Amino acid sequence: MRREIVIDAAGTETRVAIVEDGRLVELMHERAEDERMVGDLYLGRVEAVLPGIQAAFVDIGTEKSAFLHVSDLAEEVDDENGNGTGRRSRRYPPIQDQVERGQEILVQVTKEPIGTKGPRVTSQISLPGRFIVFIPDSSHVGVSRKIEDREERSRLRAVAREALGGGSGGVIVRTVSEELNRKTLAKELSTLRNTWTKIQRREKSMKAPVLVHREEELTSGIIRDLFSEKIDLLTVNDRQLHHEIRSYLGQVGPELLDRVTFYEGETPIFDHFGIEEEIRAAFRRRVELKSGGHIVIEHTEALVAIDVNTGRYTGKKDPAKTILRTNLDAAGEIARQLRLRDIGGIIVCDFIDMDEKEAREKVLNEIKSHLGRDRARTKVFGISDLGLLEMSRQRVRPSLVQMMTVPCTSCDGTGRVLAPETVVRRIERALRRAKSLGEQRAITMRVHPEVALYLLEQEPEFLRTTSAECGVDLDVRDDPLLEHDEYRILAAPADTDVTARYAVT
Repeated sequence: MRREIVIDAAGTETRVAIVEDGRLVELMHERAEDERMVGDLYLGRVEAVLPGIQAAFVDIGTEKSAFLHVSDLAEEVDDENGNGTGRRSRRYPPIQDQVERGQEILVQVTKEPIGTKGPRVTSQISLPGRFIVFIPDSSHVGVSRKIEDREERSRLRAVAREALGGGSGGVIVRTVSEELNRKTLAKELSTLRNTWTKIQRREKSMKAPVLVHREEELTSGIIRDLFSEKIDLLTVNDRQLHHEIRSYLGQVGPELLDRVTFYEGETPIFDHFGIEEEIRAAFRRRVELKSGGHIVIEHTEALVAIDVNTGRYTGKKDPAKTILRTNLDAAGEIARQLRLRDIGGIIVCDFIDMDEKEAREKVLNEIKSHLGRDRARTKVFGISDLGLLEMSRQRVRPSLVQMMTVPCTSCDGTGRVLAPETVVRRIERALRRAKSLGEQRAITMRVHPEVALYLLEQEPEFLRTTSAECGVDLDVRDDPLLEHDEYRILAAPADTDVTARYAVT
């Protein structure tokens, strides 16, 4: 598989795209006015301790207080990219015995503010480097689970323990560290320990709430975390950033320098690589499949539902084979869309019903194999007899849709507006209320042009019959400034808006 990183640093926004075999799989962006918080260290002050949910709220200087769960106070480490170990089922000392209101505490942001929720934080500090993650308050030595070779894992663990010596702290060896030697690991460990010493010194001189240490910027973090032998090419369109990347790699990975190129074309870089169109498609509900089927992605308050359909693909003879092929095709596309849209939380996939257990296992293995490339932690459960697959995906920041869109003012975020016929029926009921009140004799209705056209073409007798029934002189005028399902009832002679008085659903 060919993997590329494309960086568009032109203008006021930096965008980083990860492309696999010519298809966009991840998109990250950073604007000058936005602040990325994940990884940042704050000296916070405990505002409230809630024993009932074993959590505390910590003021770190943001609009909403940060959420600190009891499990994020006790030592709990996990190999990078590995799955959790059922943290909530473990027993921890009561949070009220560990922190108290007004206490100052050093915390690290693990999840950005999402919706109405503030950031989530932990007191288990970790400092990422290119090859290792240093954990100051731990003695744990781990190796990324994406390094599968047992002998190499054992070697790296031994090298890490040797580098630690008798000093404090623990480490997790990262995925890019295969064939790493002790000298390189020890050098980076020393750098991270020095960073931690500076953080501690800075913390002592500060007063909460305050930012103590900021994580690397988007591009720097991407180069540190992702750019390795597994990336075939990195292309960037900013001369200064190109120079900075080459300078950094010259110190930590000179063998990768020939994979960094500067884009000089006149066509915008994302257009040149076909990325811009894929970004636009990432906001659509419906995603077409190569087989001819499609999936539909729906966001709800509690979860994300994904429906799989055969669409125009009908196969040839065997319906079971048609269904299996569509489901297999959908499994790969679902995994890609989760990464591309950065969808987190609970996800339910409604695959087309499969009678054979063997077919369900094939689809399950297919989606698991594709999710293996995902940097976010995922947990997948089996496919039920109804064809439903339940899974969860780590949510660190708002999804692509949440970050780059706002709710529609016309439909209040539902994605739907009332049909013209429904609007007319509402108007009809409002006019009957006017009759019962016996107040008006001349009324003008202002409606969206589509509703006016509906009245003209579908219910041309509405004005005459309603005027006669309600005993009013009724007139209708189109108003393009109104929303599709909005209307105004105006009373003569001064065109007084009485909509609120008469309009009940």
